[in-house]
Amino acid sequence: MSNHLTYQIRKANRTIKGKLTLDGSKSISNRVLIIRALCDEDFPINYLSTSRDTETLNELLQTKEAIFDAGAAGTTFRFMTAFLALQKGTQVLTGSERMKQRPIAVLVDALRQLGASIDYLEKEGYPPLKINAPTSFGASNKLTIAANVSSQYISALLMIAPTLPNGLALHLDGKIVSRPYIEMTLRLMEYFGIEHEWNGNDITIIPQKYQAKAFDVEADWSAASYYYAMAAFADELDLYLDGLGQLQLQGDAVLTEMMNHFGVQTTFTKTGIHLTKTKLSKEKFEWDFIRCPDIAQTLAVVCAGKGVEGIFTGLETLRIKETDRILALQNELAKVQCTFNAIDHKNDKEFFSVNGIAKLTQPIFPTYEDHRMAMAFAPLSMLGTIQIEEPKVVGKSYPNFWKDIQTLGFEIEEI
Repeated sequence: MSNHLTYQIRKANRTIKGKLTLDGSKSISNRVLIIRALCDEDFPINYLSTSRDTETLNELLQTKEAIFDAGAAGTTFRFMTAFLALQKGTQVLTGSERMKQRPIAVLVDALRQLGASIDYLEKEGYPPLKINAPTSFGASNKLTIAANVSSQYISALLMIAPTLPNGLALHLDGKIVSRPYIEMTLRLMEYFGIEHEWNGNDITIIPQKYQAKAFDVEADWSAASYYYAMAAFADELDLYLDGLGQLQLQGDAVLTEMMNHFGVQTTFTKTGIHLTKTKLSKEKFEWDFIRCPDIAQTLAVVCAGKGVEGIFTGLETLRIKETDRILALQNELAKVQCTFNAIDHKNDKEFFSVNGIAKLTQPIFPTYEDHRMAMAFAPLSMLGTIQIEEPKVVGKSYPNFWKDIQTLGFEIEEI
């Protein structure tokens, strides 16, 4: 990433017209790469995400080195922890300084219960890890894991489950967060021949072999969210986004429903979606993001930009992402005279409100080493000139983001 690079971004009008082909989904790409690595035969993966996270995972799965560096890629780190726990020999799995602050103990404890041999090299409970060849991996197949932890821990365990000698009987304790990501993992495993049973909070997978089959990755609905924000701020709208399907593998596909509230209508086409204007709701916007936490930042910015009061719940995982996304939203929305505050706590649910209407006086937004902060705030440039620091952070999930929005008439100047 370049040091101290800042983009100044503006848009001369509020017209969004054009056609873009979106990149393959990072979430789907990363799961299919792990499945391919666990499969006895190779198979082609088409439209693989070009994100830094996916490229990192692809490289690590092919490396012959003893040290695996996942950089800032959280999904990659978690999936590789479970994958390497099965392998012969000893490997070290490390990452960026921020990665070393992100907890991994829940997954390590679970893998140890299954017989993995994993040591912490620095701080207890955090990367980097020394992963040794297991002596009796999977002799015990019963495991309980908190259901409110990152779904990536759960997905990492599920993907290795069919390769274990006795499979896996996984009990999810408590309220399940990010359920669509677990469903996505299981549906992808089904595509490659793996059967499972999911009853209540119990998922059972017996020992089975993955079946090699060519796979096409659908485009990323999280990436689409930034265009939905632009669509909400547009006075004139005629936008085609190709690559998005109605498979609904991704929880973020709820955008088609939630963005109606902000006057954006979605029509599915043969190749993707078509966005046009519809009537803006006068009501406040209320949503539980438990199934789609990655688009909460975008929607907070949309509420601020439209001056619509937002009531958000289901943000439990936002504090342990690339940054503390709740704190980051509070800091940055304050710069456009809007608030993002916790307002209530009942039945184990925290309620947040977005209030105010964005007033822009050339705000400068830092990105907190978080790709979603850069892309969620970029659409505000339709309301006035903004600056975004460290813009190259988008490479984590969507390297062509800045290039793509320039085709829609956004003007970007390096400062």
